[in-house]
Amino acid sequence: QLQASGGGLVQAGGSLRLSCAGSGRTFGNYALGWFRQAPGKEREFVAAISRSGSRTYYGDSAKGRFTISRVNVKNTMYLQMNSLEPEDAGVYYCGARWGPISSYSATDFGSWGQGTQVTVSS
Repeated sequence: QLQASGGGLVQAGGSLRLSCAGSGRTFGNYALGWFRQAPGKEREFVAAISRSGSRTYYGDSAKGRFTISRVNVKNTMYLQMNSLEPEDAGVYYCGARWGPISSYSATDFGSWGQGTQVTVSS
């Protein structure tokens, strides 16, 4: 199970850093991803990172503004979000996938825990 944290209320143009904490000795065997869900919408891909952290992937809205990273010895993944826009608001979830990343669909990730709310005021 993964636990996201670090959300909050921020003004447009501001920054937040989200954290995703995992447990167990197999954390490094999972690719990880961040997904966002706005009210009434499906869970949307934001960013993903390979098991070692050497490869990163971003959704179009995140490119150039967000940075995903992980520290396997700490069982933790991060999402640094800069230049936030009102459209970035929603509940952010982190998910895990056994093995390499082959798609950006939320259905291919699991171990969802409680998300963290991000609100961006204009």
